[in-house]
Amino acid sequence: MPAVPQPPLNRPATLADVGRLAGVSTMAVSAVLNGARTSSRIGEGTRERIVAAAARLRYRPNAAARALANRRMKTLGVAGIVGGGLDYYFLELFNGMLEAAAEHGENMTVFTLRDWEKDADRVAGFCDGRIDGMIIVAPQWAATDARQLPDHAPFVTLHSNHLLPGVTNIESDEETGAYEMVRHLVAVGHRRILHLTGPRGLLGAERRVRGYRRALTASKIKFEPELMREAGYTGASGHKGFRSWLHDHRNQPLPSAIFCANDALAIACLEEIAAMGLRVPEDISVAGFDDAVGARTTVPQLTTVRQPLRAMGRKAVELLLERVTGPRNPPPENVVLPVELVQRASVSAPSPAPLLVPADA
Repeated sequence: MPAVPQPPLNRPATLADVGRLAGVSTMAVSAVLNGARTSSRIGEGTRERIVAAAARLRYRPNAAARALANRRMKTLGVAGIVGGGLDYYFLELFNGMLEAAAEHGENMTVFTLRDWEKDADRVAGFCDGRIDGMIIVAPQWAATDARQLPDHAPFVTLHSNHLLPGVTNIESDEETGAYEMVRHLVAVGHRRILHLTGPRGLLGAERRVRGYRRALTASKIKFEPELMREAGYTGASGHKGFRSWLHDHRNQPLPSAIFCANDALAIACLEEIAAMGLRVPEDISVAGFDDAVGARTTVPQLTTVRQPLRAMGRKAVELLLERVTGPRNPPPENVVLPVELVQRASVSAPSPAPLLVPADA
């Protein structure tokens, strides 16, 4: 069969297009390019014509069709609610996922959610054959909500608010991290330590509160409720939370140190303190939690608790791939990775002269 002229394509080339250009059957093209079985012998000249036609048309095998045949898309999903502004926490986790996915020849697809309760049923829609499994970042579902997760896809969670049946969770030792940070602040001389918390009721925020209070008790420092204020996890909520605390304590002593539930809150405090005309750490020390890239770019750089976020992202991919290629329903498992205290320039000994909250705060 002679080759026939082929007009320019405005879509990806198919096996049929290659066959028409090479003047052969689609079955012959599939045998040469995809290794499909055929009862006919294909001569060397025909093989060369097929390869040349494929090169001219820039033919690429249909990944979706191959995936259907192999029952693998070679693509993993990640879903979560990204906080307001630049979410360093998610970016660090995602970088770790990308590194591990690349090493294993996998792709990553990001799915966005707006509300955990309202969007729970959307996750099942994401698992419609596009991905082989999904990583869910910091879900706030109860165990009963996990019934909405489809049975045909494996899942791994990161910092889940509850262990979900049949889902492996990865988290860090948050309470220990908070405890060690507050003990460090006490060791350099601080006694009046404000804790800006994450959203109360969430597991991670409550663990950091427990670590804060346990460290005060171990240091024989009385817990003062007015030195704790809920501030959420975003930079915007950090500004609002710290300003509200200042407003409620005008003309009263400033804390000598602030321990923030994450780095976004700590960065917001650095900005608010600078706007007051005060210096960190000379007038007030600030500490965070996470050690994402933002903690290393502030002036001064943040003393913080390092969560191994990249390692957690990598671990999530590795465990999910084990689920994709192995048993689908192992018992629930919780993997806890250690944290590390990172000392930088935002913490020093307290000022010898106590400062007051400005009257116009």
